[in-house]
Order: sequence, then structure tokens, then C-alpha cells
Amino acid sequence: MFSRLRNDIRCILERDPAARTAWEVLTCYQGLHAVMLHRPAHWCWTHGLKWPGRMISLFSRWLTGIEIHPGARIGERVFFDHAMGVVVGETAEIGDGCTIYQGVTLGGTSLYKGAKRHPTLGRDVVVSAGAKVLGGFTVGDGAKIGANAVVIKPVPAGATAVGIPARIILPKADEASGDAAMSAPRFSAYGVTREDDPMGQAMRGLIDSAAAQDQQIALLWQAIEKLAARREGDCVPAEAARSQCFEAEKLSQLVGK
Repeated sequence: MFSRLRNDIRCILERDPAARTAWEVLTCYQGLHAVMLHRPAHWCWTHGLKWPGRMISLFSRWLTGIEIHPGARIGERVFFDHAMGVVVGETAEIGDGCTIYQGVTLGGTSLYKGAKRHPTLGRDVVVSAGAKVLGGFTVGDGAKIGANAVVIKPVPAGATAVGIPARIILPKADEASGDAAMSAPRFSAYGVTREDDPMGQAMRGLIDSAAAQDQQIALLWQAIEKLAARREGDCVPAEAARSQCFEAEKLSQLVGK
């Protein structure tokens, strides 16, 4: 028990630069208190003591502002950062090393009792502020859920989900390689990563493609001018055609490139 508590405190010190000492974490971090209270509540629930489990859960909600159903399964080194207003449903599972921020809901969409209604988070998943993960599917190891995203389908390992409804951004080939998978996962606060907007990525790709076509057209006009110069009497309105320039740099700035 004490070894597990030390691991929980250590993970908070590693992920929160505002945490100064282990004593401060133990006494002042409501996310740690919620995890500590959930363990006896879960023990009661799994041993047939349903009402005591719910009462401990209710007391934990009153004390910390974090509502965790006693039937939920929570791994080791799970960090509820700030975490006011977090709701974790009965059949939810949270893997080792996950980080969950304020306003997150791990909810269910089915009304059938006994069914798997709530999501399963793999290892080292980051669920950012205000995100809603709804359904009995799996979020893969190392995945990131963006702020205020509404996730209603499975998220592959290492991917990022952003938007309403959430769009999935798969990891790059080098990030998904064996060497990257063997290395220790790098924590990103609030799940913030570079190039985490799929619409922005699509727009940047279209801009780059249009800029390349514009350059090819300019080269074609140069070739036409050279051919026209060799023939007397030919008139090619090159200057008029090239007066309309595609402003790739300006558009790239608009989409945040």
C-alpha cells in the first residue's frame, strides 16, 4: 500500500512543476485524495459491500470534486490534475500512468446493466480538460485526447483525438517505429502536441500543393516566352497571366503554419 502511494506521489512530482514536496502533494492534492479514497471504495464494491462503496465514493466526491464510481478500475501512477468536475463511470478502466485533467467525463452510452458501457484507457493516456470520452471502446496506449474533444470511437495507440466529434490523427511513421515504442513515453501537459489539428494539416497540404502548381505554371510561362522570342510577330500575354500570384505564405500564416 505504501509503495503504491509513493509511486502516486512520485508521478505527481514528475508531471506537475507546481508540486514542490511530497508532503505538499500528500496533503494538498485532491487528485491524490480521490485515488486514495477510491481504493477502499472499489474493494468494498468488488466484495459485495455495494452501499459502503457508494458512500465512500460520495464522500470522496464531496471532499475532492471528483466523482469516481466504486466499480471503476484505476491503475497505478494515475494523476488527476486539478480535476474538479471529473466523472468516471462504473465500467471505466484507467491504465497505469494516465493523466486526466479537469472537467473530463468517462461516460457510457448504453443503458444495459452489466454491459461494458464506459471507455478503457490504456497506459500513459492523456485526457485534456473538458474532454468527453463516451462509450465502451478502448483508447490505446500513449494516446492523447485534446481539450473539449468528444470521443465516440476507439483511438489507436499513440494517436491524438481532437474536435467535436473527435477526429483521429495517427502517429507519424517514425513515432510509431519500434525504436520509439521501446523508449520511455514523453509526457505532454494537457496533451498539447505540435500539428495536432487535422483540418489545419489538410489546409497546409492543399496550400503546399497549390504553391507547387503555381511554381510549375511560372516555369511553363518562362518556357513559352523563350519560344515566342524566337518567332517574330508572336505576341504572348505573359505579363497579364503572371500578374495573379498565389500568396502561399500569407495563407500559411492564416492556418498557423
